[in-house]
Amino acid sequence: MLGAMLAAATIARGTAVEGFIGIGVLGLLGIVLATFLGRRSGRHALEQRLSALAARLGVDVPDQEPRGVEPALHHLELVTDRAAEAVAESSADAIRLRRALDTLPQGVIVCDENGEVVFRNARAVGLMGGRHGDALAAQAVVDLLANAWQQGTAERTLDLYGPPRRTLAVRTQLIDDGRRTLGVIAVIDDVSERRRLEEIRRDFVANVSHELKTPMGALGLLAETLVSETDPVVAQRLASRIHTEAFRVSRIIDDLLDLSRIESEEAPPREPVLINLVMAEAVERMRAAADQRDVGIELSEPDPPVAVLADRRQLVSALYNLLENAVKFSYDAGTVHFRATTGEGEVRIEVEDHGVGIPSRDLERIFERFYRVDQGRSRQTGGTGLGLSIVRHVAANHQGRSEVDSREGEGSTFSLILPIQPDLG
Repeated sequence: MLGAMLAAATIARGTAVEGFIGIGVLGLLGIVLATFLGRRSGRHALEQRLSALAARLGVDVPDQEPRGVEPALHHLELVTDRAAEAVAESSADAIRLRRALDTLPQGVIVCDENGEVVFRNARAVGLMGGRHGDALAAQAVVDLLANAWQQGTAERTLDLYGPPRRTLAVRTQLIDDGRRTLGVIAVIDDVSERRRLEEIRRDFVANVSHELKTPMGALGLLAETLVSETDPVVAQRLASRIHTEAFRVSRIIDDLLDLSRIESEEAPPREPVLINLVMAEAVERMRAAADQRDVGIELSEPDPPVAVLADRRQLVSALYNLLENAVKFSYDAGTVHFRATTGEGEVRIEVEDHGVGIPSRDLERIFERFYRVDQGRSRQTGGTGLGLSIVRHVAANHQGRSEVDSREGEGSTFSLILPIQPDLG
């Protein structure tokens, strides 16, 4: 903020210096020529005027300097050269500062002592566009600039609902040199991403607390009941419930650890990994759970085999989560199609089921952590709400992407698309 203020003040001051020196030099030369051509007889008066004009530019004629019009003109030429150098240097500094301010991610607006805008950097120009949200932001900046004149500084946070949704933090402050006010500066910072991350963090903490509190509370109640239970059949049923809730807590913790590890490994160690082997491993891990529900998994591996540079453990985790969701949300005795195809330098791994499907209103949020389409059914199936978030992060870590196509009541197809290395395919 301080750096932007100093730079902006320097730009305004440099612009004024350029104008002052330029006008002074042009006026000086005009007076010299007019006087020299029109009043050749008044050489002494002309000499005095030339010396006075040179002095106004900050340089006095030395006492030992020969007197006369020609020495005065020579001295004036030297003074003019120095003025031209000062103008060029001031102009170069102003341009350099303008370009530097244009690279800032914040918008910077500078007003002079009369309240007129004398500078906007590129970000500020983009902000003052023609969209409705930008017009609201522009009006808010104008109001804050006016407040800064009265209060010395002013701040406001603006929520623009877009699209896209944005949050802007605007701060204005007076600029002075210790003696008088030179103007006012406004700095506009787009804090949308910061706000979004803060909301995700708060939601994550709240969801983790809720997800762990529910099974832990159930464990406490079941254990308390089991202590005083004398009927072996009831005790067995209570013990089975305790085992189920304990397994659920363990799954949540395991998924949280997996997600934390995957998020921290933005550039995981990679090696050539055969997609065929990764798909087969994911199927074997899921085979027992699928058999319990009589759900078949049809595996179609790419032919010929294809390899990618990847972290094998992350890929297996992502594919296992896709298979697990497909099996859980399929109807009993259904079939899950697990296939991979190649084309345009990519391998597309698809998991298709013919189960309950996903409502269109939920498709944009299903990759969020702990988001569930059907809260009741998800808890019955033991889901933690973290599986698809793991898939999304694995795709991002491997410069790939994840997609979903679903119709409620007809089923879903989830895809993991990864780039193929040309020397590995």
